[in-house]
Amino acid sequence: MTSEQYDLVVVGAGIVGLAHAFHARERGLTVAVVEQNDRVLGASIRNFGHACVTAQSGPALDYARAGREHWIRLAGAAGFGLRESGTWCVARSDDELAIMTEFARSRGDEQVRLLDRKRFLAQVPVADAVGGMHLPGDLQVDPRAAAPAIASWLEHRRGADFHWRTAVLGIEPGRVRTSRGTVTARHIVVAVNHDVDRLFPELSAELLRCRLHMLRATVALPRPLPGPLFTGWSLLRYSGFTGTERLRARLEREYPAEVAADLHLMVTPQADGTLIVGDTHIREVSESPFQSEHGFAMLLDHTRELFGGTDIEVVERWQGVYSSARGREFLIAEPAPGVRVVTVTTGIGMTTGLGLAAAVIDGIAPVSPNS
Repeated sequence: MTSEQYDLVVVGAGIVGLAHAFHARERGLTVAVVEQNDRVLGASIRNFGHACVTAQSGPALDYARAGREHWIRLAGAAGFGLRESGTWCVARSDDELAIMTEFARSRGDEQVRLLDRKRFLAQVPVADAVGGMHLPGDLQVDPRAAAPAIASWLEHRRGADFHWRTAVLGIEPGRVRTSRGTVTARHIVVAVNHDVDRLFPELSAELLRCRLHMLRATVALPRPLPGPLFTGWSLLRYSGFTGTERLRARLEREYPAEVAADLHLMVTPQADGTLIVGDTHIREVSESPFQSEHGFAMLLDHTRELFGGTDIEVVERWQGVYSSARGREFLIAEPAPGVRVVTVTTGIGMTTGLGLAAAVIDGIAPVSPNS
């Protein structure tokens, strides 16, 4: 390992860590990235590939909006596919449509296109709907290609030093001790998602690991899905949607098992014609490696209902895992001088990571007013 002194060492090569490396290099900082795996793994490749910008609120909305432009630029520079498809959201009941109508009223026509039943069904191949909406500002990338492409571009084109297969043994001001030696830097950013407790147990009292049932399948549809598809379950998940009490109460009565599994029925189309379908949410201190078939059956049953009983052939099943903390979306802390811990504590890392990292790097190397 080089003995070079860096301006910034980033621990973790997931999308949040890569975002910090990207913004630091953009501002001329020397950067090293330390990653325990031999390539990008974890939540950054196990997700839907969906930047759901519009459905956020508060700081998450600010980060998502800022990150959107960086996603577009990085897709061209690093060479991965990106679709400005927006998000479609089906309303299959009046209470779901009422939430969408209020959301459209609060955000305006540029951000939310409210659609009646006929117009929605003409564009989205679901079995039935009372209406729906389109969120044109949202983006979609290939989740298995985007973050690895950014890492490769940073390493081979933008001059960031990557130390793969390198475990972090300890962190102190100015120094990261690793299994391959010590890396020194003026600033350190630790972006290890749910593994914060392995390095900074004093910060992890509220943190849990949230594990997900996810799958990829071939679904017989009359025409392709035009973009990521939200359902009524999505309205309960994102902070931008309000007035959801009536919907939540109905779903608790009608689908107690799904509510217990914290179901979020969402579908994203892939370039090869398959669909990613998810997901459930089970929160534990240490995630169990065992996935119940009940969770996958639940996803498949609801997907068949959504698309009208169509044939589904499962191609892959997997477990997603990310950091979770009740009542908060981000953990940003400075446990020691010059050491920043940055974790997205809900499943919006792909959506907010690029904007969040820009704000953190602002505190390290502010953008010059003349730049």
